[in-house]
Amino acid sequence: MSTLTRRDFLATASVVAGAAAIGARLEATQPAAAAAAVRVKAGSDLVTLGKSGITTSVLGLGTGTNSGKEQRDLGKDGFVRLVREAYDRGIRYLDTADMYKTHELVAAALKELPRQDVFVQTKTSAGTAEQAKAVIERFRRELDMETLDSVLLHCMTRPQWSVERRAVIDALLDAKRQGRVRAIGVSCHSLEALTDAVANEHMDLHLVRINPFGSSMEDKPEKVAAEIAKMHAKNRGVIGMKIYGGWGYGAKNRKQRLESVKYVLGLGTVHAFTIGFSKIEQIDETLELIKEASAG
Repeated sequence: MSTLTRRDFLATASVVAGAAAIGARLEATQPAAAAAAVRVKAGSDLVTLGKSGITTSVLGLGTGTNSGKEQRDLGKDGFVRLVREAYDRGIRYLDTADMYKTHELVAAALKELPRQDVFVQTKTSAGTAEQAKAVIERFRRELDMETLDSVLLHCMTRPQWSVERRAVIDALLDAKRQGRVRAIGVSCHSLEALTDAVANEHMDLHLVRINPFGSSMEDKPEKVAAEIAKMHAKNRGVIGMKIYGGWGYGAKNRKQRLESVKYVLGLGTVHAFTIGFSKIEQIDETLELIKEASAG
């Protein structure tokens, strides 16, 4: 039987270590695997929002129509009933924001549902770290949630917003590390802000205005879609808004709404989308449109 000398051992170890180091460097330089295209068949399909790990339904119920007035006008009982019926149809995503003044309504609806099944996204316009910290604690009280699912910086428009709001981002990241928030992100209302959002590696989620008409959007659909593709490639969760354009469900007719759903689903880069519903008939029609678009 051969005997391995110390010199032989060191030489062998050196070769192995060198090979491992080279392998590690090669692996690090390889391009990341492309994110799988999003393919859905129904609005109730469950999707994972990128690296956030959050799972929710493709279709979400928004509460910001006319800055939330349309949903607030339902009253608490009417809103809770709408959410309950949406849940029965498989909708597991509620979208709100501080400026919509609908936290109280959302909290009331959550009491009627299995909390662990529902993804709740809210938003803040906080400008300082102190404001962000206070807002997070207020949101937790208003929504009666120990851990907020998602908090977005709301309606960013400036080209370098992520530099200007770095202290706020840091405060959100601290809240995430402390278990007060599961995911953070941003909604943008200019193409320059959207481009800046793509470059910010701290973002888990993006809420983006997208439809084939260029209605209430940052720029032409193809330009916005290109930024969305970059977000998707970075494994960010991408959520669409203003899918039907305009400020209300009736901004387009049924044919146009179908065209819009087909367009957004056809991108393969949008995980979910939120629409400001105020009637169960609107939800039912949209669920039908998603099935129709997916089958076509």
